Amino acid sequence: MDGRIPLTARREEINMGWLAAGADYEVSLERGKVIARNRQGRLLKGLPKALRDTDMVVGLRQLSEWLKRHEVSCRQEVEQWMVRSLPVPTTVICEVWADEAWRTSLRDLVVVPIDGAGRWDTDRAGLLRDADPDKGLGVVDLDGESGRLTAVQVVLPHPVRLPDLADLREFAADLGVRQETLQLFREVWALPESLDERRRDLLRYAGGRYKELRHVQARATSAGYRVQGGAASVRVWEDGVPVVASVWIGEGDPLYETETGPLYFTGPEGEAVALAAVGPVVWSEGMRMAANLHAGRVVDEDGERA
Repeated sequence: MDGRIPLTARREEINMGWLAAGADYEVSLERGKVIARNRQGRLLKGLPKALRDTDMVVGLRQLSEWLKRHEVSCRQEVEQWMVRSLPVPTTVICEVWADEAWRTSLRDLVVVPIDGAGRWDTDRAGLLRDADPDKGLGVVDLDGESGRLTAVQVVLPHPVRLPDLADLREFAADLGVRQETLQLFREVWALPESLDERRRDLLRYAGGRYKELRHVQARATSAGYRVQGGAASVRVWEDGVPVVASVWIGEGDPLYETETGPLYFTGPEGEAVALAAVGPVVWSEGMRMAANLHAGRVVDEDGERA
């Protein structure tokens, strides 16, 4: 191996061919796993002990791990674009499209062109299917027709900001669309119009009991939420303004029983954010986190959630 990594290959799909590993064996990667065959070409059930610590096998394992991290990094970056509804230059999407990890994360997301005044042209929205530096972005529009977007910038909207989301979900389901980055079928919570409804909903997922604090901490961190100072939190940018949505989960001995608290919102310096100032994306992502933590609560002997 010469140290170059084939960026256009996914870890599960990479085809390395067979590489010599000493006089008696050849090795390769298959679905992210190092495999071996003997000199007669017979595939072995496992790696011979003599191969396990060879430079070739170690290099293939490192390559597989790098590709795995790369896939995760691409998904996280695209999810950030989507959650923040950030304007993305069309040229950026075209440049990364050749990379299978990027392409898989982007494919079939709803993209909306942005005009010169910064307005979203939702009438021209479509499912992303292709990206070409000369032709622009290939999309399937909401009438099922193929077309091209040549706008300088597009946005990958958070689903709560998509008009007619239910119709879009039905359209995607009819096409058999599977999004690697959860957008259309991401759980959303609509922002209640009245402040009284918002105050009531802040308590909707409070009171989820866990037998041990470490259980809710593990659930929060595995879902990508930050755990600090007794709370699980997620920072969300909406219209360029960061707001932190938090849920109290408890602190102290990780073996102690605990209970989740209500959802609340703060600014970047820890100052309270008025409910009237909370936007629809921040609200939806905060409620999504609270619901996730509540879903992990303990079940009593009668099969009911505590």
